[in-house]
Amino acid sequence: MSAALNSHLWKLDEAVEIYCKDIGMTYHAEGDRDVKALVGINIKIKKGEFVSLLGPSGCGKTTLLRIIGDLVMPTEGSIYIDGGLPQNARLKKKYGMVFQNAVLYDWRTVWKNVRLPLEILKLPKAEASERINTVLELVGLTKFKNHYPRELSGGMQQRVAIARAFAINPEMLLMDEPFSALDEFTREKLHEDLLRIWRQTNKTIVFVTHNIAESVFLSDKVFVLSPHPGRLSAEITIDLPRPRLPEMRNSPQFNDLVFKIRNSFEGI
Repeated sequence: MSAALNSHLWKLDEAVEIYCKDIGMTYHAEGDRDVKALVGINIKIKKGEFVSLLGPSGCGKTTLLRIIGDLVMPTEGSIYIDGGLPQNARLKKKYGMVFQNAVLYDWRTVWKNVRLPLEILKLPKAEASERINTVLELVGLTKFKNHYPRELSGGMQQRVAIARAFAINPEMLLMDEPFSALDEFTREKLHEDLLRIWRQTNKTIVFVTHNIAESVFLSDKVFVLSPHPGRLSAEITIDLPRPRLPEMRNSPQFNDLVFKIRNSFEGI
């Protein structure tokens, strides 16, 4: 892809940070048993937006997130991050990743788990310490910095994972069903915490989920994916006011959006 093409694309809309154009993904298996995971995906995500990739198991939402994060390459189509290649964004540390499991090292304290990516970047100790203090305060874990993962609840472990992702000061946070293994009470509290952090940092967040209500409460926009193969069924703007408050979950507007999304799936 030429620099001239990237420059031309970027001039089309400088607000767009992530642009997926006709993305397709086919996994090749032995015996000509190819599996189409995605076909014809077209999405645009603006800087600072909170968007959800929503769909049932097998719709390709995690595959799409991995393509955005330059963890896998699509077999069809093009993807642009800030008008350039995803590889460039990854090398410039523009991504922070949070997975379904916190993936913490049991033998490292909270502090040292958050410090890990900064060690890899060989950040000076003073600067690293300042960043760690900042992100631990951001997620409310300053008092637990010397604790080990086994001493923390599941929700607190995910807070550590979020802090670690923010420690490198990424422009985009990619989250793959980070709250799906948590109980409902913990998950709803983390929803509020995540939105608070998002407001404070103004990052772009791409959030994978199979929970319709979760996507409505968190997002500016929901991209609905349907399976067999994964394709974009709907793009729905969530026009609930911000900040989002817990009581909004019981409002007619919230329930209307849940109903609209539920009826936008195709071929399930």
